[in-house]
Amino acid sequence: MSAFRSERDFRVLALGQVASEMGRQVLLIAMPYEVYVRTGSTFAVGLLALVQVASLLGLSLPGGALADTLDRRRILVVTQAALAAFTVLLLAGSRDPATPLWTVYLAAFVIAATIAIARPAQKAALFTIVTRERLNSAVALDQTANQLASVLGPALGGILIGTIGLPAAYALAAASFLCLGVAALLIRQSLAAGTAGLSRLRAIREGVTYVRRTPVVASTMVMDFTAMLFGFPVALFPALALSVFGVGAPGLGLLVSAIAIGALIASVLSGPLTAMRHKGVGVTVLFATWGTAIALFGLATFSFPLALLFLAIAGAADIAAAVLRASIVQSTIPDNMRGRVTSINSLIATAGPRLGDFEATVVAGFTSVPFSVVSGGILCVLGTLAVARAFPQLLAFGKDRTTTTP
Repeated sequence: MSAFRSERDFRVLALGQVASEMGRQVLLIAMPYEVYVRTGSTFAVGLLALVQVASLLGLSLPGGALADTLDRRRILVVTQAALAAFTVLLLAGSRDPATPLWTVYLAAFVIAATIAIARPAQKAALFTIVTRERLNSAVALDQTANQLASVLGPALGGILIGTIGLPAAYALAAASFLCLGVAALLIRQSLAAGTAGLSRLRAIREGVTYVRRTPVVASTMVMDFTAMLFGFPVALFPALALSVFGVGAPGLGLLVSAIAIGALIASVLSGPLTAMRHKGVGVTVLFATWGTAIALFGLATFSFPLALLFLAIAGAADIAAAVLRASIVQSTIPDNMRGRVTSINSLIATAGPRLGDFEATVVAGFTSVPFSVVSGGILCVLGTLAVARAFPQLLAFGKDRTTTTP
C-alpha cells in the first residue's frame, strides 16, 4: 500500500483504472448475455469472442508503440471517451428489439480495438509515475484493484440486468469509462512517452524482439495464454447459468464474480508474493492449480454453491499467478520498453480468454457444456507443465537472475 499512500498521481490514476476496468467487466457479462438471450446459441456467444480477438490481434502491438511514442494522457482521454460513446450505442440498441444482432458484434469489435490501444498506455503510465522502490507495491496494488473491479463489475451487471434490464448495465459501463479519462486529466506529472521520435514500425519490432530474446518474459506470456485458451470458459457461463444451474441473470453475475471474489481475497494477501524468491516455480504451480479448479467446477453441475467455491479457488490461483507474472515482467523490462512489452502481454492476456471462449463453445457444441469445461481444465494443467518444460529459464528464475536478461 506504500505506493497508494505516498504517490498522489498513482492514487488518482489507479482509482480511475479501477472504474474503467469495472466498466469492461460489466460489458464482459452484458454483451454475451444479450447475444445468448437473443439467439439461445453458445456458438453465437463464441463468435462474439472471436470478433473481439480479431481486433485485439490487429491493434494491440500498435497500441504499445503508441504508448511509447505519444502522450499517454491524450491516449487515455480519447480512448475512454470512445469507449463510453460506443457503450451508449449498445445501450440504445438494447432498448429496441428490432436492432439487428450484427450491431452488437460491431460494437464489440470497436470496443475491443479501443481497449487494445488504451491498455498499454494505462499500464505504462501507472508504473512509470511510481519510484522503482515502490514498483512491487504498485504491481500488487494494481492486481488487487483489478480484482476489486472484477468483483463489482459482474455482480452489479448481473443485478442490474436481472432487476432493471440491459440498458442499466450498459449505462453503468459508459459512466465507468469516463472516470479514467477524468483521472488522466488530473495527473500532475507528465505522461509524455520517453521515445517520442521513434517510428511506430521500429518500436513494434523492438518490442517483439525484446520479448523473443528474454525467455523469462516470453515464458510467462506463453503459460498465461495456454491457461486462458483451455481453462477460461466464460462464454459458457450464460448457458451454465440459464440452462444447467437455472439461476438466471443474477446467477450469471455470481459465476463471474466468484472468480473475482477468490482473486480479491488472494490479492489482499498477495504482498509477500512479490518478495518470493522462486517466482517462476510459483507461477507454474498456480496455473496448474487454476486448471485443476476449473475441471472440478465442470464436474460440480449438481451443486451451484460448490461450483462457485471451485471458481473462487481458481480465481485465487489466477491472481496469485498474475502478481508473480507482473512482478517478473515489470522488474525485468526497462522503462522505455514498458508500453510495448505491456501491449504484447495485454494481447496475450486478452486474446487468450477470447480464443478460449470460442474453443469452449465449439467443444460444447460437439459434446456438452460440462464436458467442455472439464476437458479444458485438464488441458490447462497439461499445457502448463509442457510450457515449464520448454522454458527451463522460468523455473530457474530467482536461482539464476541472469536468465531474465536478453
